Amino acid sequence: MTRGGAEKDRSDGPERKCIATGEVQPKYGLIRFVVGPDGQVVADVLGKLPGRGIYVAADRAALDKAVAKGLFARAARQPVTVSPDLVAEVEGQLARRVVDLVSLQRKAGKAVAGYEKVKGWLDQEVAQVLIQASDGSGRGKSKLSTPHYGTYIGWLTADELGLAFGRQTVIHGALASGGLTQRVVEEAQRLKGVRIAEGGKGHPKG
Repeated sequence: MTRGGAEKDRSDGPERKCIATGEVQPKYGLIRFVVGPDGQVVADVLGKLPGRGIYVAADRAALDKAVAKGLFARAARQPVTVSPDLVAEVEGQLARRVVDLVSLQRKAGKAVAGYEKVKGWLDQEVAQVLIQASDGSGRGKSKLSTPHYGTYIGWLTADELGLAFGRQTVIHGALASGGLTQRVVEEAQRLKGVRIAEGGKGHPKG
């Protein structure tokens, strides 16, 4: 597992083709969309809405291209309505998904927050994932290292992490292995693709 990335060898899941890039890849790396009865394109981050799925890579450039080039209508083979805020809505849904999963891990005793607790888990090799707020102090964050063979997540805000841990803000968090931790890593990777612009900088939120 690499810093900031999900495991690269998961190949047993179903694959779908991205309408923007033309590439075929596992579904967990794509965003599913459906067309509602009113012709509105709706993001289906959880993959549970009824209807034929239209897939776009979890990448901001691919999503922007799909919106700008009218690729949803072509894939749906019918006129559709696409919200100008669709990409922002996808980002928001993904962020909420990651927050919810981290919260579930916290309730299961598999997540901790706060510098000292996180450092303790890292020292004891309990932590599998290190999570740090994107808007936290760089100096403070540099004092903690990603677990060996573990994963780093660094593109949630302090407010979002606070929601996950039932606090106002959180800068440092950690997840133990097992439970929903791998799901957190995969969903966080999708969020990274949508939220992080080329060059590694966060996309401004509008």
